[in-house]
Amino acid sequence: MPQPSPSPPANTTTTPPPTDLSLEERMAFTTVAMTMRLDEAAVAYEVNTAHLATPPVVLADVVTAPLPHPPALLPAPYRTPVAALLQRAHQRLLTGGWCTGALVDDQGAVCLLGAIRTEAGGDAGLERDAVSVLLDAIRRHCGAVDSVPSFNDAFSSSRVPVRMVDQAACLADARGL
Repeated sequence: MPQPSPSPPANTTTTPPPTDLSLEERMAFTTVAMTMRLDEAAVAYEVNTAHLATPPVVLADVVTAPLPHPPALLPAPYRTPVAALLQRAHQRLLTGGWCTGALVDDQGAVCLLGAIRTEAGGDAGLERDAVSVLLDAIRRHCGAVDSVPSFNDAFSSSRVPVRMVDQAACLADARGL
């Protein structure tokens, strides 16, 4: 005859039955659990993306609100001739407008080369030096570029080309040109 299996020993201590948690307590526990998960995800994201190079954000590329009126002409902050010419060309682009495909369009807007040529006033040597510095500034920012006109015509917005003229003015001033 089969032996009956022994019954488990009787529990001398009694555990209270589980009580239901209130909604607030469940929400608090869920908040703690989610916070821990989000913290772990943030650390994992930082570890997984630490090797990626991120270029700096240029505020001029982000803020694109139109100007209510053209900016007033500023006094030339540069004392060197090439830097002053590039600063005047920058102001001309801001006040007169920027265009592609022509030195000057029907509305009077100018391209980068047109702004420099207009502000040079016929001084070919000064114009050549300014275009050379502008091309150096463009190449520092964008890499290999064939010419100033090809750079100018590659954009559909004036933000980057006009900013390059301003940076070229700073570069010419730093070089004492």
